[in-house]
Amino acid sequence: MPALSGVLETVLYVTDLDRADAFYGGVMNLPCLHSDARMRGYDVAGRGVLLLFPRGGSLHPIETPGGTIPPHDGSGPHHVAFSIAADALPAWEGHLAETGIAIEGRTHWPRGGTSLYFRDPDGHLLELATPGLWKGY
Repeated sequence: MPALSGVLETVLYVTDLDRADAFYGGVMNLPCLHSDARMRGYDVAGRGVLLLFPRGGSLHPIETPGGTIPPHDGSGPHHVAFSIAADALPAWEGHLAETGIAIEGRTHWPRGGTSLYFRDPDGHLLELATPGLWKGY
């Protein structure tokens, strides 16, 4: 069987692209790779891409010069975990506090990692996780 080499894109569906851009570009400091009325794409540490689409905005196929993108959408709060270095955890806690982002939960994992949980403006549950959460991380 052929092997996968990683997860390239993660998608969240948002109510307001500009509001989400202020959060992900500003609070989370993710560099924007692509921005138009249909979507926003952000670089995540050179290892992945976070895509934001307006809810209900991709319910029809998109024709591009290279082919067709099938329809997709999502609703409700989703979850995304971002990996961080263990020594970056205190700085992230301070940054979130300074930007008025409430930490909803904290978990210390049996393998030694720590996770902080908070929400984006659309209610998606975001996690910052240090090494030790999963085998191999």
